[in-house]
Amino acid sequence: MRDILAGYRAPVQRISARRAAVRGRAAPGFTAAVARACREAAGGSFSTTYLWQLRTGRRDNPTKRHLEALARFFRVPPAYFFDDEQSGRIAEELALLEALRDAGVREVALRAVTLSPEGLGTISDMIEAIARREADARRSG
Repeated sequence: MRDILAGYRAPVQRISARRAAVRGRAAPGFTAAVARACREAAGGSFSTTYLWQLRTGRRDNPTKRHLEALARFFRVPPAYFFDDEQSGRIAEELALLEALRDAGVREVALRAVTLSPEGLGTISDMIEAIARREADARRSG
């Protein structure tokens, strides 16, 4: 079984970074908070150490009850931990949600909702052309 929380490492780091930006220090206790929520959801033992062991691969055989608690906490289906296709789709959705948190991206997306398929194609072509131009400028700059 793969590292069951590998897909959440970057979001966990971003959450810590945001809290650090707001509070001016690292966000301690995230793993403890996840373990506590999972313990409450699973109705039994689920320690911070156990969660750390799962994240680092030192333990690799979580119970169904623990996987269901983790899935509930992260709001993903339990199959996420085993199904590469499903976990890939979820990772894409998380990336989209992260992008939509940017006000400029959200504004463009909301305006695009009313466009015709041809209009969406034109906007998509424009975005692609600008992205290529900016990538070329970064490489040469």
